[in-house]
Amino acid sequence: MEYLSEKKAKKVIIDIGQRMYARNFVAANDGNISIKTGDNEVWATPTGVSKGYMKKKMLVKVDLEGNLLEGSYRPSSELKMHLRAYQENQDIQAVCHAHPPICTCYAIAGIPLSQPVLAEAVITLGDVPIAPYAELGSEEVPEAVAPYCRTHNGVLLANHGAVTWAEEPYAAYYHLESMEYYAKILLITDRILGSQKQLTQEQIEALLAMREKFGIKRGGVPLHTEHGT
Repeated sequence: MEYLSEKKAKKVIIDIGQRMYARNFVAANDGNISIKTGDNEVWATPTGVSKGYMKKKMLVKVDLEGNLLEGSYRPSSELKMHLRAYQENQDIQAVCHAHPPICTCYAIAGIPLSQPVLAEAVITLGDVPIAPYAELGSEEVPEAVAPYCRTHNGVLLANHGAVTWAEEPYAAYYHLESMEYYAKILLITDRILGSQKQLTQEQIEALLAMREKFGIKRGGVPLHTEHGT
């Protein structure tokens, strides 16, 4: 397996952090980003630092058990969630966690992103389930995320936010963008316009076939329901 160099990984973490901050996916010191750079090495954002104003010297390197290997800052307690994703699925090389506002509203309301209304979302995300609520920083957080690491590209965290992962760092970040856009479409059509024309089951299956053709390995499977109007 090929990994990003440590120099490149640190540059990418800084860039993704700035993107997350600019899009209001995080506030204050919220969120965290990590990139796997070796079989047992992960570079990550530290605790207590704004993702929009990070410096490379602030980043930390840990092993898959969370032991600090390099850096003078403390790793985030939420890094456990990232490390569990790497342990569950060796294909994953990057994890992003943030609080995109609309996604977070759905997570608070207990509503998964599952209505098949957007072709692109069916291909790239499928459906986005809600991982059960877990106390911040506890071992319950990685346990809540673990069941989805091989089947989905990310989940909503109940009463918390969203987390995504991928084989490549920008892909993990783009999943966050796609989830927030998907959530916005669902909010407007279902809650504001009060009308959704869902894709048929046949259309969904055709899109899932395209997903396989594109080489997309993960993604939930949304189902047509009678809820659409």
